[in-house]
Amino acid sequence: MQLPEQPVAGQPTDNPLAQAVNEAITKELAKTYHRDDTPLPAVGPTPPVPQPGPPPMSQWAIDASGVLKAVSVASLPIGGALWIVGQVDPWALGVIFGSPALAALAVARLVAKVKDANQNAPQPVTNHFHGNVHHDTRTVTSTTRGVIANNRNTTPD
Repeated sequence: MQLPEQPVAGQPTDNPLAQAVNEAITKELAKTYHRDDTPLPAVGPTPPVPQPGPPPMSQWAIDASGVLKAVSVASLPIGGALWIVGQVDPWALGVIFGSPALAALAVARLVAKVKDANQNAPQPVTNHFHGNVHHDTRTVTSTTRGVIANNRNTTPD
């Protein structure tokens, strides 16, 4: 007894319906698919394409835009302060504007104290030796006992 021949997946069949379906799918894909196999030129007349982000401009224009942004941000606290002046009594304004000044004075005093402490700290000793030098790393232990001092210095060997 011989088994009927089974089609293998991926292999072409002689089925006319399958061939018609494949041709229809190929035609539909051909309507929306295009592949350009021409090699791209290394250097050519095509102008550069603007990239995402800030638009291309000179260094002066970039610097000027940064200054304009900084000035616009700095105008917000000034406007807020002018609004507060119109809304709050003078004593509260003194507290509001005086507290940052006091904090700045305290920080300045702290920085001055740290500078003085660093300047008054003993400078590290640096020794320069020329020639042969023997560095002795032995430790001497001293013990004093009794009413009459009796020193016994021992050096481990």
